[in-house]
Amino acid sequence: MKTSLTINGTEHQLDADSRTTLLDALRNHLDLTGTKKGCDHGQCGACTLIVNGRRINSCLSLACMHDGDEITTIEGLGQPGNLSDLQDAFVKHDGFQCGYCTPGQICSATAMLQEVKDGWPSHVSADLTGDVDLTNAEISERMSGNLCRCAAYPNIVDAIRETAEGRK
Repeated sequence: MKTSLTINGTEHQLDADSRTTLLDALRNHLDLTGTKKGCDHGQCGACTLIVNGRRINSCLSLACMHDGDEITTIEGLGQPGNLSDLQDAFVKHDGFQCGYCTPGQICSATAMLQEVKDGWPSHVSADLTGDVDLTNAEISERMSGNLCRCAAYPNIVDAIRETAEGRK
């Protein structure tokens, strides 16, 4: 099946089996290997990326479903020597240990910070219509789909909080 994917601002033509997941299309067909394959069941978040401003688990989504969508992978958020503010904060706070979950964590946190800016409440938000306070509980709830086997969670939370405060 022929599919047009706009990834990190560049249009890619994909000719792959209609059963090809977006994750496998990125890694195996387009050589964008920053997005990681973890559980392949949508439970770990290693494959998280941003599609049309929303984070998704790319292992659970077929590539052909995203014809014409705007897809952002970890490669689109920053480059060596020109990291995003969130990537810089992850480095500063040692928000990665083995690094395997880091691309998914950063993509998820990037989208989450936009959700907070847009005023979207979560299940633990104190007020459904007011400003969202990024407490530990709020960050944990919003990042709950991203697992880190190395337990770098406190450092990840610190990186997210610092980035959020810097963007105010």
